[in-house]
Amino acid sequence: MFRRDGVWAIISKIRDLVRESFIAKSLKLRIILLLLLTGIIPVIITRGVILRNYEKNAVSSRNSDLSIQCNILSNYLLSSGYLDGNMQDSVNSEIEQMANLYDGRVIIIDRDFRAVKDTYGIYESKTIISEDVLRAFSGEPSNGYDSSNHYVEVVMPVVDAFSQEVNGVIIACASTDSLMATIDVLRRQAFILEVIMTIIIIAISIMFSRLLMRPFNRVTQAINKIEAGYEQEVIDVKGYTEMESIVGALNQLLSRMKKLDDSRQEFVSNVSHELKTPLASMKVLADSLINMGEDATYEMYREFMEDITHEIDRENSIITDLLSLVKMDKTAGTLNIKEVDINEMTEAILKRLKPLADLNSIDLIFESIRQVRAEVDEVKLTLAVSNLIENAIKYNNPNGWVRVMLDADHQFFLITVTDSGIGIPAEAQDHVFERFYRVDKSHSREIGGTGLGLAIARSAVIMHRGAIKVSSLEGQGTEFAIRIPLTYIAPSSR
Repeated sequence: MFRRDGVWAIISKIRDLVRESFIAKSLKLRIILLLLLTGIIPVIITRGVILRNYEKNAVSSRNSDLSIQCNILSNYLLSSGYLDGNMQDSVNSEIEQMANLYDGRVIIIDRDFRAVKDTYGIYESKTIISEDVLRAFSGEPSNGYDSSNHYVEVVMPVVDAFSQEVNGVIIACASTDSLMATIDVLRRQAFILEVIMTIIIIAISIMFSRLLMRPFNRVTQAINKIEAGYEQEVIDVKGYTEMESIVGALNQLLSRMKKLDDSRQEFVSNVSHELKTPLASMKVLADSLINMGEDATYEMYREFMEDITHEIDRENSIITDLLSLVKMDKTAGTLNIKEVDINEMTEAILKRLKPLADLNSIDLIFESIRQVRAEVDEVKLTLAVSNLIENAIKYNNPNGWVRVMLDADHQFFLITVTDSGIGIPAEAQDHVFERFYRVDKSHSREIGGTGLGLAIARSAVIMHRGAIKVSSLEGQGTEFAIRIPLTYIAPSSR
């Protein structure tokens, strides 16, 4: 009954709007709709329940009143002998008055199932047999309500109080048009009230949605300012616990982005400096030879050319390491993974670096705890381990040693590179994996270091979903430890 009303049309419209993509993506509109539906649906349900209960109670009251009148009329019929043929005008007048009172109809049936009185005059002298009439002759009264035609009906037996014999039946109908008119008025008033409440709820919903969305708007404004170039260290937005969590995550992201930007600028500056330094040295050497002119001897030319060759090798080393880093960044998701014998790989690296170790009087020691096979990119992992061992050789003391140990458990394998070298100061250990970072720049240039070896090693290890850490005591030596899964863990597509 209620679905025909205008409010249901509004709800249907809202439901269709919710299906539109803009509303489906807008948190503000979702909040408005949630508050709107939360406020309107209980109002609609309450109105329906109240109107139905009113109709039910009104019909029940009309049935009760009609039954009482039928009881009174039944006693009057018995006392006057109306059903025995004594059809007095006064009784007929009472019957007509009762029918008019309820704007309905009264039919009197005698014991022979013949209608002796019909206020409509249609069934008089006709036989009426129906289920309700038969039940009444059995002593059972009945009543009913026809909601489509708007009337109630009472079928009541006329029972002799002394003999308990059913002498006839009264069929009384009463119109409920007046009740329906009252219900229609109430329904219209309820609809007007619903519209007013809907407008109020919409206004409240919009107000609350704006209040709820204020922290989000402030965050959006702060992000827009940052995007426009406005320098802002942190986003300071107070609000709900969830919003503070989001702001905290954004601030961490901003901090990380700032560090990355600083690192990028420092990297560019370092690259420019490192590439220009060998060129500047070569230019100075070349200019010196030119200025010497004919006074330059063969030995001077040879010495200067050897220095220029050294600077060219240094420039080439820097460019090679830079290309290695760039290549790793570009192929991070395309590792050439295959099962590799890690023992053989490590032995091959040590064999290749032994001439460098002998040149510096460094002993290379390899300790293999067990045989290890793992799924790795052999080229990239070889580059990482080679850089660690090469650094251990270069930054060692004369007649020192470098020990490489290989071990594994059921999940990871571990490579440690320990040396007896000069060590790394505690304050520098957090920065050794940064690109172009050098603990001792003068010593690094003497041995040809570029400051990229450890950055390359770290990138290769991370690409294998592994970890690398350093521990060192200045003047006593350094240990680098690599831990990598035996089975390659592919990055998630999410």
